[in-house]
Amino acid sequence: MIPGMPGDSQVYLNGEFTRADQAKISVLDRGFIFGDGIYDVVPVYDGKALRMTEHLDRLDRSLKALSIGQPMSRAEWENLVGELIRRSATPSCLVYLQVTRGVYKRDHAFPKEPITPTVFGMATAFAQPTAAQREQGIKVISITDERWLHCEIKSISLLGNVLARQKAVEAGVDEVAQFRDDFLTEGSSCNLWIVSGGKLMVPPKDNLILEGIRYSLLGELADKVGVPFEARRIARDEVESADEILASSATKGVLPVTSFDGKPVGNGKPGPVYAKLRAAYDDLIASL
Repeated sequence: MIPGMPGDSQVYLNGEFTRADQAKISVLDRGFIFGDGIYDVVPVYDGKALRMTEHLDRLDRSLKALSIGQPMSRAEWENLVGELIRRSATPSCLVYLQVTRGVYKRDHAFPKEPITPTVFGMATAFAQPTAAQREQGIKVISITDERWLHCEIKSISLLGNVLARQKAVEAGVDEVAQFRDDFLTEGSSCNLWIVSGGKLMVPPKDNLILEGIRYSLLGELADKVGVPFEARRIARDEVESADEILASSATKGVLPVTSFDGKPVGNGKPGPVYAKLRAAYDDLIASL
């Protein structure tokens, strides 16, 4: 048995579906040895994937960034996602996709001869935000961003994010806001936004953040509901004085941050911009 997963959960590994507790990879897989691989996570609502095209586009960009050959056509990826959804225990789930460079002798340099990438996929339970999180907000603390300088790649090398998330757990809060040179980057596993004077702002797309699929989506929704939007560098004092702070990710959707470093954000309650974006996001999901 695998803790946290039903014993009969099925996963995909290198062309075959098998029970999660029976799937095996080589100890010399470069993903296991070096974290040499990429991943993506597609949220599924009532059997329907949200923005699958954008998720597969990002997966392709990450593969190219690491010079890993594309192991599947777009149609094959879409079929795999569809089959994982079909085999899922629940109609709302998260489809996890991972590709590593493959199996080779332990050597830091890329293999000189062609090797076959390892392809893995699974559908897991989707713990969606609770009513309390949506209505009361989440708590965030600030930390120094100590990760590498290619955060735009959705790499399986996530130790920096793991350590950041653990700091939140140990502080008894929901997330962290990471800062590099006193400018906001992102959370441990989410993009972070601020609202000031009615304008929605987010750090720019660069190597210091992972461009979440909701990054562009919230920009589109902001335009739809008439909220001014800007992507630019955001200083720590702007975060501390923001009227609203929002967090977005595949699992969170969009959530309000109502406590930052132990102090209330704005009046300590979810704000009007969050309410507009949340409603628009819910409408989008309902329309799938």
